Amino acid sequence: MTFCKNKCADCKSVCKMNEELLNREDDFEGDIIHDECGVFGAYDFDGHDVSSTIYYGLFALQHRGQESAGIAVGDTNGPKGVKCYKDMGLVNEVFNHENLSKLCGDIGVGHVRYSTAGSSVRENAQPLVINYVKGTLGMAHNGNLLNAVELREELSYTGAIFQTTIDSEVIAYLIARERLYAPTVELSVRNAMRRIKGAYSLVVMSPKKLIGARDPFGFKPLCIGKRDNTYFLSSETCALDTVGAEFVRDVEPGEVVTITPEGIFSDKSLCQEKHARCIFEYIYFARPDSKIDGMGVYESRIIAGKILAQTHPVEADLVVGVPESGNPAALGYSIESGIPYGNAFIKNNYVGRTFIKPKQGERESSVKVKLNVLKEAVAGKRVVMIDDSIVRGTTSARIVSLLKAAGAKEVHVRISSPAFLHPCYFGTDIPSEDQLIASGHSVEEICKMIGADSLGYLDVTRLSEMIGGKTDICDACFTGNYPIEPPKIDIRGEMG
Repeated sequence: MTFCKNKCADCKSVCKMNEELLNREDDFEGDIIHDECGVFGAYDFDGHDVSSTIYYGLFALQHRGQESAGIAVGDTNGPKGVKCYKDMGLVNEVFNHENLSKLCGDIGVGHVRYSTAGSSVRENAQPLVINYVKGTLGMAHNGNLLNAVELREELSYTGAIFQTTIDSEVIAYLIARERLYAPTVELSVRNAMRRIKGAYSLVVMSPKKLIGARDPFGFKPLCIGKRDNTYFLSSETCALDTVGAEFVRDVEPGEVVTITPEGIFSDKSLCQEKHARCIFEYIYFARPDSKIDGMGVYESRIIAGKILAQTHPVEADLVVGVPESGNPAALGYSIESGIPYGNAFIKNNYVGRTFIKPKQGERESSVKVKLNVLKEAVAGKRVVMIDDSIVRGTTSARIVSLLKAAGAKEVHVRISSPAFLHPCYFGTDIPSEDQLIASGHSVEEICKMIGADSLGYLDVTRLSEMIGGKTDICDACFTGNYPIEPPKIDIRGEMG
């Protein structure tokens, strides 16, 4: 279906919105979906230093957060205590040979962060290190708690003094307090999990144990790896590949795993039948070379593209993807439709994924700086453009405009996710409904607003096909069916 552009009275108001989207430079940051962070842990039973290995693991997880990075290490055979270094910036900006060489220890945790809310300051960087009567804990957290504000207030009234504004510190305090009564640190982690509600994957380091935990719904991924006598915990398998480790298995939703030289011990007492894995890990967050809960991310995106070709066919000359997550879906669309797959965009890899940083300035030319169109590839052609999502429509409108300015005859937009209709409270910063373009406009209106010739979203009823037919997913941002009752007021700005 083709929609007119400034040619009839009925479309004037919508076409005016298209012009506003193209000129709304300050909305680019809000038009991208962000994850909160990535975690990585290592324990070398042979006693070798792990800081450089954690550094490379975090480097592989950089796509999950570019705001801050940190590493904390301990020596299981030396003096008690944890050495920690963290700062604002990318992994290779925060760490160098000098500060890494000072992080000596055979056990450690690392973290890369993007804040969905709250202050973007060094104090909020992770890992967190807690010194208490039983010793020292280092912790890295990925996710978002629904009851963090209440727990923080409760802890404050019993003497806790918080140094950050992040919900992760609430978890660390709860673990430390539970450890005063629990015989082991892994039991204190489990007992703390009974009190927190929301999404989380945790990597915790005690003086002689590396512990991983995943919330009972399994919102956020976590897996175990092994290289010789070193064991790893990681948000994604791609980081295991980077450090030369083999994948052992995923941590199950609700499971607490404890890694010691005596072996891997599992506590599944909090495991439950109902799971709600975040589907957006497959659509966008995770690196395409990762596998999550047995399903390859690249394969899932290929499947999404094939579904789009089945449900939203169109006559065209070329299928292209918006880098990077749109590329596999575009290939899937091409395979299913028979329309040639091509490359229409050149991405400036030296810019980096700066849109993950939650800053509100200096975005005047963000799209043009990041992407340039190959005119000879699209000129005179009917183009199918595949992207992973539309939030406010700003970025989509600009990319469509770039393609048409380069001579594309038609631009048909296909989105490898359903339309965003509801906010997320589980660690993904999908904004409130009044900021989501699909919440207040029909598909036809959005199509006109972004300047496309047609628009099609992935059918929400076919989401499970992306991950082999599994239905234990969280699709609340599309359907409003939250696996945990959301807060009655939006608490996402309280703690980030």
